[in-house]
Amino acid sequence: MKMIELVAPCHFGMEAVLKREILDLGYEISQVEDGRVTFLGDLEAVAYANVFLRTTERILIKVGKIHAETFDELFEGTKALPWEDFIPEDGKFWVAKANSIKSKLFSPSDIQSIMKKAMVERMKEHYHVSWFPEDGAKFPLRVFLYKDIVTIGIDTSGDSLHKRGYRTLTSKAPITETLAAALIMLTPWNKDRILVDPFCGSGTFPIEAANMAPGMNRSFLSEDWKNIIKRKYWYEAMDEANDLLDDTVKVDIQGYDIDGDIVKAARANAQSAGVDHMIHFQQRPVNALSHPKKYGFIISNPPYGERIEEKKNLPALYTEIGERFAALDAWSMYLITSYEDAEKYIGRKADKNRKIYNGMLKTYFYQFMGPRPPKRSQENRNVD
Repeated sequence: MKMIELVAPCHFGMEAVLKREILDLGYEISQVEDGRVTFLGDLEAVAYANVFLRTTERILIKVGKIHAETFDELFEGTKALPWEDFIPEDGKFWVAKANSIKSKLFSPSDIQSIMKKAMVERMKEHYHVSWFPEDGAKFPLRVFLYKDIVTIGIDTSGDSLHKRGYRTLTSKAPITETLAAALIMLTPWNKDRILVDPFCGSGTFPIEAANMAPGMNRSFLSEDWKNIIKRKYWYEAMDEANDLLDDTVKVDIQGYDIDGDIVKAARANAQSAGVDHMIHFQQRPVNALSHPKKYGFIISNPPYGERIEEKKNLPALYTEIGERFAALDAWSMYLITSYEDAEKYIGRKADKNRKIYNGMLKTYFYQFMGPRPPKRSQENRNVD
């Protein structure tokens, strides 16, 4: 089967997590850049990447990479690409988004217009027609310009992959599903350890921790590309995702929130994702956080001024977080927040602190690492 390059955009700083995911799926990495990972695969990989990758925003088929400092160069370079290999005569095609950084061409609307004209000219010559009905499947393009190098890809996903299909109800300051998944994967948590989110909101962290294949409950734009992607690829990817579901695994995942209505929304979202039986949600304030088990994990997105009325409440809130964490025996805590005084009021310096841009908001991923549980002896494992 012919190999193609696929581009997977991600949150800045999450490239290593996404790279590991792609390698685990069995694909070869060809390039890692700020905010995206490019890898080699076949057309079947389009289906598998969309269904299984947890930390990318979308999957693009890379049509080509050209150098363009003028609109003439952009036109000719775009026209030289083999659009007919991907887009049928009735396909609807357009440049949905163009980003330009440190490039001489910087006007998104002009870039979009020039590239569309070039595509039309190329396809008119190939299909021997003077106009296109564009009433068939959709083929939106996404274009990245960086230092006059233009990377051109066709979006196979449609809606961003953070839209898993389960979150119909949200809290006031939700974290995206892709970022939540990436942050969980940055921790050493695994399903034999308890996980608690004391500010669970709409349930994103607990649901992502329980969820196996994030693309199981949604559709993808390229499912309609019957000219290049066989329907059986999607069936096989979904079948494999279903086969990997293991309802016999016992996990202890808990989500708390002070708002009862938000807790109800989280339960509904978990039910929509098919993991409600794996998560215990409860209305509970953070000052009531306690647990008898050792070696647990807190992974959370606490308020940092957006979800509470006044920032003056933050010192008291983060002091409570610190006190409750200190009372937990041998636990670890991972918090994403934009509150720069978090460590001061928690009362402990984080073992690691990672800067992450959540959209345009600069946030910090504070990592307070507890001790590892002792390894069980062979005798205890045999008893189990």
